[in-house]
Amino acid sequence: QVQLVESGGGSVQAGDSLRLSCAASGRPYHSRMGWFRQAPGKEREFVAIMKWRGDGKQYADFVKGRFSISRNNVNNLVYLTMNSLKPEDTAVYYCAADRDGGSSTQAYDMDYWGKGTLVTVYS
Repeated sequence: QVQLVESGGGSVQAGDSLRLSCAASGRPYHSRMGWFRQAPGKEREFVAIMKWRGDGKQYADFVKGRFSISRNNVNNLVYLTMNSLKPEDTAVYYCAADRDGGSSTQAYDMDYWGKGTLVTVYS
């Protein structure tokens, strides 16, 4: 049973930083690990993704230069470091795992999901 558990969300002021963590268990590795987000009334959208070995990083245009995805090989944690947060970054952030690989950044191509962690950015 694959489990993804996010943590690190919270309420911050515009311009602040947060680091989200995703703990993956139940499978020795996934082909890719990524982050998506869903704001109220909007569809879930891609934020960042990387191959399990650490390369192949892709970012949504709206987070380039502000967000960074990384992983901790020892603890099987995947991070999303978010800098210069904006009110429009307010959303529930989800960790996702892609079992089979490829290059898609579509939510429907991810195989496993966490339950999400809420990030609220105040102006």
